[in-house]
Amino acid sequence: MRYKLRHQTIYTYVNSVDNYQSVLCLQPRTLPTQICHSFDLTIEPSPTKVYSRVDYFGNTQCYFSLHESHNILKVVATSDIEVLPKVLPPISTISCGDAAKLFSTNQDLKIELLQYQLPSHFIDWDEEIRSFAQTCLQPNTSLFEGVKQLSTKIFTEFQFKSGFTSVNTPLKTVLKERKGVCQDFSHLAIACLRSMGLAARYMSGYLETIPPKGKQKLQGSDASHAWISVYIPNMGWCEFDPTNNIIPQERHIITAYGRDYADVAPLKGIIFSSGEHKVSVEVDVVAV
Repeated sequence: MRYKLRHQTIYTYVNSVDNYQSVLCLQPRTLPTQICHSFDLTIEPSPTKVYSRVDYFGNTQCYFSLHESHNILKVVATSDIEVLPKVLPPISTISCGDAAKLFSTNQDLKIELLQYQLPSHFIDWDEEIRSFAQTCLQPNTSLFEGVKQLSTKIFTEFQFKSGFTSVNTPLKTVLKERKGVCQDFSHLAIACLRSMGLAARYMSGYLETIPPKGKQKLQGSDASHAWISVYIPNMGWCEFDPTNNIIPQERHIITAYGRDYADVAPLKGIIFSSGEHKVSVEVDVVAV
């Protein structure tokens, strides 16, 4: 599938902002199953220069600063992406227990995966989360099937409720209230896996939405999306989408991956001003 992607973010400030610095992570990755043919970034007011760099995880980040007074900041990222069919290798039968043991004893794997096994900025766990994980990730359960069961459990027992949580909502609250969004469900799934000694990373990107039959897709109706990737011996990194209980295919577009949302936030910045601000985000993923 080939897509035209447009991600627009508008910040509106009550009081004028005189100094602003930002880091963007909006450029889709080029991977064996995905090609980013083009990427363009438009910023208003226009900065003097936009600096790009590739971070530790291989994601492209852009940095800019503004030193003129403004009340509105508009950032528009447009991309031309081709997502190729993803073919799963033969399903590994390794158990959760054997995989965790392998990760702790194989030195090469330990070096590669340790950062995806430890607590990170938004991901930590306690006995309650570990108990939740154990309902699916038993030592003798196939790791692949265990992750599928965990995704199904989150999909069926949790309610997708936009606005109920924020990026700083603790996972214990998400687990207790059984509500959240894709970011929360991905963080929870990763916390469960890491609590069992397994390796999982956070995937950030987009999911093409399909409108109801006979209805047109509304402009701006798509959104940023999050899912997870789990390292399964003899298979490698395998993606799972607990929010939709599916294995990502051509409708999932990868922007970045890292330990959690903190590594891959689409926009983050420092504002030198006072007063409140509003933010609106519109995303269009159009198949071409």
